[in-house]
Amino acid sequence: PVLYSNTEEFPIGGSKVLRQSDADAVTVVAAGVTLIEALKAHDELKKEGIHLRVIDLYSVKPVDRETLLRAARETKAIVTVEDHWAEGGLGDAVLDVFAEKSSVPIFKIAVREMAGSGKPAELVEKAGISANAIIKKVKEILATS
Repeated sequence: PVLYSNTEEFPIGGSKVLRQSDADAVTVVAAGVTLIEALKAHDELKKEGIHLRVIDLYSVKPVDRETLLRAARETKAIVTVEDHWAEGGLGDAVLDVFAEKSSVPIFKIAVREMAGSGKPAELVEKAGISANAIIKKVKEILATS
């Protein structure tokens, strides 16, 4: 899907909040392919009355600290979703923002095992980085908070 116009600007160190409401329970931070999955999860959970804030963290170095800190103040948890290994990526960039003191729980959804062959949707599902994986994690968080 096309999310931005050809004239959209992406300043270094920035991010884009694509979904937000006063009722957001959890923040999902993603980029690229996982951003599409986060938006699908948002739409599905909204049907159940669960609101997600969705942030496109297109810049991880430097990272948009202020947007992440605001999300932490305004939601119960942060879930990062990335389409590669958990170490050294988007999730770790978010964790660095909260290294000194975390005001909310932070959960990382990432690739944990080597992928095989398949269609893109099958691989995203197998890797555990799909909209279904995001929905499952959000519901687990809300069940225990």
